[in-house]
Amino acid sequence: MLVSERLKRLLKLVPGERRFGFYRFLPFFFVLGGAMEWFMIHVRIGKETFYDVYRRKQSERQYEARMEKGE
Repeated sequence: MLVSERLKRLLKLVPGERRFGFYRFLPFFFVLGGAMEWFMIHVRIGKETFYDVYRRKQSERQYEARMEKGE
């Protein structure tokens, strides 16, 4: 109960409640999405980024589909 009261008080501090209602939180989600996208493009874990792995897997799937068609 104590945690939910603290959370309610914290959420009340976000401006624009009367004008925008629940939608006043949208800018936070846009910023979070942009930060995640930037992280996936630019941050390397090991030698690869998320998109390097995605592109490699996509080309492997295309190759396998071509091989199945050829058989």
